[in-house]
Amino acid sequence: MDKRDRLRIKKIGIDTYRENVAYMHRDCCVYRAAGFQALSKIKISRDGNGILAVLNVVLDERICAPGELGLSEPAFSQLGLKEGTEVKIDHPEPPQSMDAVRRKIAGDTLKEEDFYAITKDIVEHRYSKMELSAFLVACAETGLERDEVLSYTKAMADSGQRLHWGRDMVVDKHCIGGIPGNRTSMIIVPIVAAFGLLIPKTSSRAITSPAGTADTMEVLSEVNLEPKRLREIVKMENGCLAWGGTSHLAPVDDLLITVERPLSLDAPGQMIASILSKKLAAGSTHLLLDIPVGPTAKIRHRHQALRLRKLFEYVGDRIGIQIEVLITDGSQPIGRGVGPVLEARDVMKVLENAPDAPEDLREKAIELSGRIIEFHPDVRGGTGSKIAREILDSGKALKKMNSIIALQGKRKEKPRLGHLKYDYLSPRDGKVLEINNWIISRTARLAGAPLDKGAGVDLFKKVGDKVKKGDVLFRIYSEFESDFQFAKNYVKKNPAYLVG
Repeated sequence: MDKRDRLRIKKIGIDTYRENVAYMHRDCCVYRAAGFQALSKIKISRDGNGILAVLNVVLDERICAPGELGLSEPAFSQLGLKEGTEVKIDHPEPPQSMDAVRRKIAGDTLKEEDFYAITKDIVEHRYSKMELSAFLVACAETGLERDEVLSYTKAMADSGQRLHWGRDMVVDKHCIGGIPGNRTSMIIVPIVAAFGLLIPKTSSRAITSPAGTADTMEVLSEVNLEPKRLREIVKMENGCLAWGGTSHLAPVDDLLITVERPLSLDAPGQMIASILSKKLAAGSTHLLLDIPVGPTAKIRHRHQALRLRKLFEYVGDRIGIQIEVLITDGSQPIGRGVGPVLEARDVMKVLENAPDAPEDLREKAIELSGRIIEFHPDVRGGTGSKIAREILDSGKALKKMNSIIALQGKRKEKPRLGHLKYDYLSPRDGKVLEINNWIISRTARLAGAPLDKGAGVDLFKKVGDKVKKGDVLFRIYSEFESDFQFAKNYVKKNPAYLVG
């Protein structure tokens, strides 16, 4: 190894969230000789093994001296070498699949091999965040044809591990989102698992919502399960509620989410490929899909939902997943809590059959559980909801949930609600005519959810409820003063409730 192009690696305690970042001093001989620029990509290698990283240039020798190469937490972990090891620094070859991205930006239709090339380069960290953004925006703006969505789904599913359960029927449920508090999966899994169907539920983190299933389940138990442990839990309990990222299921999706989340980007073609690739990789054979429709939901019109259903069914049929789509009421939030801690509270109240459990969350979970149970060939159509209700009422679902929580690793100390609180009051006497889903979600995210588990919005009134002037319509919880002020100022300018 030529000493002129090698540096000693140094671990820099910075979490760059799934992006490899390297730090080089401005006076470093390698930096000057090789003509590197800030935000360019570099290749870091030792004995033929290496990684790609985005370069940041530093001026302070306390961060990184001229003879050192600083590495962020993800980069240091992926490289897998001891601190102080000498590594070689090179200019990497640009990813060839960027040609396909440029063609997509121009409006071309991509082929299956294009999507496989793109996903391969993304998984190997050959794309910077800017290049990932270019790909996602191109797919969103120019759109994806149905065969492109099919190719994209298969490429994403093949980017990581595939689970095989040795069962003819492996069921799953997914909601496309857009409705705050719609945490039915955490009730459905224990009901369906208690019935006896296999339902290994692996979920992504929230993209545009204040909480995903994995974010909320993390309040109660560990969700970062290695594939071996996930298999053991599913074998014992027929189900789990885990994050799909640790299991390396369609990992390219998790890398794309790091860009989708800050951009609040969730285009239909991307969404379908993301959902179905995860289900295919998780070994699902039957999927119940919930598409909420409402004036402030992600899908606002029934005709949009029908188009989406056809595309889901087209792709599902060709990848071997039987899909049933339910178009549901998305006119207002489901349940009362919006944010991980609040949503976990609602879920457990339903499972515990508590008198104050949110009725809308309970009834929707029973309906969806019943439809999944009806996938079983011995269950007559129309009887599934009755079976699901009996399992919930009997306490079997709660017992199953507690077993899953214990096996995944019960939280010794659960996150608490944020200590900062703000009550939003009714401006007049009347009746709640409308609740804006988007504003409620946005408020919860500004308050800090889902990264701050205790942040969120607690709803005290729903559509149709009578109110008096000064009644509390909802309460904002936040842990940090800056988040609290953002959320509070936002709802003052953007009323989430229409009272008339």
